[in-house]
Amino acid sequence: MKRVIISNLILVLVLLSSGCVQAQPTPELTPIRLPVGYIPNIQFAPLYVAIDKGYFKEAGLDVVLDYNMETDSVALLGANQLQFAIVSGEQILLGRAQQLPVVYVMAWYQQYPVGVTYKNSSGIQTISDLQGKHIGLPGTYGASYIGLEALLFAGGLTDDDVFLDSIGFTQVEALATDRVDAVVSYIANEPIQLTAQGYDVTTMRTSDYLSLVANGLVTNEQTLQDNPDLVQNMVTALLKGLVYTSANPDEAYDISKKFIENLAQADEVVQKEVLKTSIALWQADRMGYSQPESWANMQDILLRMNLLKAPLALDEAFTNQFIPEP
Repeated sequence: MKRVIISNLILVLVLLSSGCVQAQPTPELTPIRLPVGYIPNIQFAPLYVAIDKGYFKEAGLDVVLDYNMETDSVALLGANQLQFAIVSGEQILLGRAQQLPVVYVMAWYQQYPVGVTYKNSSGIQTISDLQGKHIGLPGTYGASYIGLEALLFAGGLTDDDVFLDSIGFTQVEALATDRVDAVVSYIANEPIQLTAQGYDVTTMRTSDYLSLVANGLVTNEQTLQDNPDLVQNMVTALLKGLVYTSANPDEAYDISKKFIENLAQADEVVQKEVLKTSIALWQADRMGYSQPESWANMQDILLRMNLLKAPLALDEAFTNQFIPEP
């Protein structure tokens, strides 16, 4: 018996040394830390799907999500300490105004996801009805403030025509208790929560009045120059996640449970409505495509708010070269 075992071991060693039995090499994956600017949330389902379905790995990428703050991401991208991040359009222009060479390479959201939400009993029906009203918002910064300013501008109003109340991220409670007349909200968040709690509300969407640049995939000029294939692979994998999530929301929801703590215990009706509403904001004939008009509008708003001192070269702030034709 021992002679048989030894003979078999010798045979295996001979086969290995002769190349008849070879271990298949594992392709090396490029590690990517991807900041998304928010806590784990169902709105990031396309990223979870792209990880779970292996879309990133197929593209040679090992993606780890990082839930840090958006402004930190822009600074790190500009210093080439990061290669990618999910960032909103206004941050790109503000970053480039500070000589940070960040470039937007794929539009995730096609519609700016901000609006003003109010109770239908408030008497508010149009933008002009906001005049003299108390509007609650996290503060006079970020995408919420940009969205509000664009909406007021579309209705011929300015900050001087309303009362802006900084309420942090308490929009649901503030409107429910009538602390304010209206709140600046994310379309796929606070309005859904308020409706689920039984409040009769309406949301005026900024995107119904003005096209602006929302969240998308961002890199920097150095990465574009040195490794355009890496950028293409990131865009392709993320687009696959977007398309699959849009077509299979229930499966995407189940996959997201692996990445979001306590999602399985959350109100499924509410969370699925958040996902459904988010999916609607991503859609376009050419998903991922960045509209030049949206960039021009965004720059105009930032100039009007005096956040930009002078116009920028917009064609250097974004590119559609990695987006496939429809």
